[in-house]
Amino acid sequence: MRTTRRTFVQAALAATAAAALPISLRAQESAPARRPIPSTREEIPIVGLGTWITFNVGGDPVLRDECAGVMAAFFEAGGRMIDSSPMYGSSQPVIGYGLQKLGRPSALFSAEKVWTSSAAAGPPQIEQSRRFWGVPKFDLVQVHNLLAWKAHLQMLFQMKAAGAVRYVGITTSEGRRHDLIEQIMRNEPIDFVQLSYNVVDREAEARLLPLASERGIAVIVNRPFRQGALTDRLKREPLPEWAREFGASTWAQLILKFILSHPAVTVAIPATSRVDHVRENLSAAAGPMPDLAMRQRISAHVKAL
Repeated sequence: MRTTRRTFVQAALAATAAAALPISLRAQESAPARRPIPSTREEIPIVGLGTWITFNVGGDPVLRDECAGVMAAFFEAGGRMIDSSPMYGSSQPVIGYGLQKLGRPSALFSAEKVWTSSAAAGPPQIEQSRRFWGVPKFDLVQVHNLLAWKAHLQMLFQMKAAGAVRYVGITTSEGRRHDLIEQIMRNEPIDFVQLSYNVVDREAEARLLPLASERGIAVIVNRPFRQGALTDRLKREPLPEWAREFGASTWAQLILKFILSHPAVTVAIPATSRVDHVRENLSAAAGPMPDLAMRQRISAHVKAL
């Protein structure tokens, strides 16, 4: 069990956030900006919540309540999209636990994945994931890292036609298989593509982000902080004063504003196990965003550090 000061602090934060559960969701004074999903024009807040590693806490009751506290803060701050996968250990049942404690918030936009090399195993895996979450159906199901993508995409398109899922997508991470991602984006009627993009990992700007705009595909950005490695490195450096011109008071907010200011990006999904961080992330989705010149300044500044 993760005792130590971190666990103690997080348990206290989670207990505070979860004390009044089920909660009545309240709008933040400065609500996060929303962007439309191109295929339907449904609007969604531009910062979501990832669960890779951070929600893989098994059956530990303290850590499960910690995750419920993070979810409570996320919804209270105006968030909607929570993203997970069968690959993420116990993250799915932990999400389900949190949703139950929160009274199953109607704001939820559930983003799940299918991750199996067997075409036949796809539908039962999705059904198991649905039971873990405790939702009637998923808003979005994505083919995780393109595993058996042809068979799973056809299955997902059939589910969408039958009303069993609302949106269909594909995912990649860490800059892998961009050529194949581009091919699928050009030839398949997907609603979402999920990829890695941040102030130092900008390969997606060359082809994938412009293609998403051209084809009307929503973009989910994963690994915005390089799984914490980027913010850990930058925290030793002073935040430039000009970052405050558009409301960034931390490196995490500056990085998120860089990502979110790209017009092709629909939502970024930073993962966290901390209530203060989820609030910090959602705050980055409100207020002014950097323009093109400022985006270049941010990138150049970080590259020079």
